[in-house]
Amino acid sequence: MRLLSVLIGLVLVGSLVPAAHADPRWEFYTSDRTRYESPWFAGAHRIMIPFGCTAAPYYSPDSRCRGGRGFHHGLDVAMPCGTPLYAGRKVRVVSNRPLGPAYGENPVLLRNRRLGWDLVIGHTRRVYAEVGQVVRRGRMFARAGDSGAPDGCHLHFERRAVRGGLSTAVHPRRLLALTPRDR
Repeated sequence: MRLLSVLIGLVLVGSLVPAAHADPRWEFYTSDRTRYESPWFAGAHRIMIPFGCTAAPYYSPDSRCRGGRGFHHGLDVAMPCGTPLYAGRKVRVVSNRPLGPAYGENPVLLRNRRLGWDLVIGHTRRVYAEVGQVVRRGRMFARAGDSGAPDGCHLHFERRAVRGGLSTAVHPRRLLALTPRDR
């Protein structure tokens, strides 16, 4: 009985303590406090910067946005450095050369020609797949990091047309299959 009381006490105290892996650099530019799960990453995590017009200071003012706001072409999901990244669908790794430095030192560019999209994943720490390699659904191929990210460890997900540039970016939420985690 004493052991049960200690365990309950630890659970209650643990729920009052902030997440041990929270990055002090995280800045959230959304009121959405939901933690989302996805077949693309381990765990449940909050969105830092949503797709579209944003008050985040990293983006130049955009004519699509009011009040001098910038436009974010992807979705940033806050997660601890080292969080595993999985293929949510069968993809081929393609060269990241067309991507600029804003995505970090080693961004991943994935392609699913059959479904007609490329997926840019920025700020990876380590990538285990090579250009030309096909990564099957459910396989781990990278880990989250903070390379090129002034606001801490997270992953940037950006869906584009096959071989498309930034102007072809669309909201990646459906592709990521984000599901709110039950509390």
